[in-house]
Amino acid sequence: MDSTTTTGAGGPLEFRDFAAARGGPLIRTAYLLTGGDAHLAEDLAQEALGKLYGSWRRVSRMANPAGYARTVLVNTFLSHRRRRSSREHVTDTFAETAAPATDSALRLTLLGALAELPQQDRAVLVLRYWEDLGVEETAAALRLTPSAVRSRASRALSRLRTRLGSEFDELARP
Repeated sequence: MDSTTTTGAGGPLEFRDFAAARGGPLIRTAYLLTGGDAHLAEDLAQEALGKLYGSWRRVSRMANPAGYARTVLVNTFLSHRRRRSSREHVTDTFAETAAPATDSALRLTLLGALAELPQQDRAVLVLRYWEDLGVEETAAALRLTPSAVRSRASRALSRLRTRLGSEFDELARP
């Protein structure tokens, strides 16, 4: 039997179903982690799913494969940030034009402020407040202690409030 038609536990079709169901949420999380870089977010989500595919038989038996996928995504993001300097070259020319912006001013302001945070603080905020994970779950995903997650979240929120200041107050009003 062809392995692409296998439908048993851990088979390719089960992974395809998982990837189809969790791909969007992984891209959204990666989008926040990257500070609004949609192309990099898609690349990171694809790389994370590729890593999961390689060990899908083991992952599919886990109690929470979606949580594990999120952890793989965060680790992929953190390692990408560390190795980026050796792969990317800055240029002032662009191969294509950007799509028309449909984001509101508040969304752009928040994404900009989030992008200015250190990567670990950004990861803590995204997991705690966007993914709505508890302190312990966030700590496990980032390999930190719960107290480190609480202190990083507190400092990062304080930095965001300072950065946004009156600009945020004006944008947040209906």
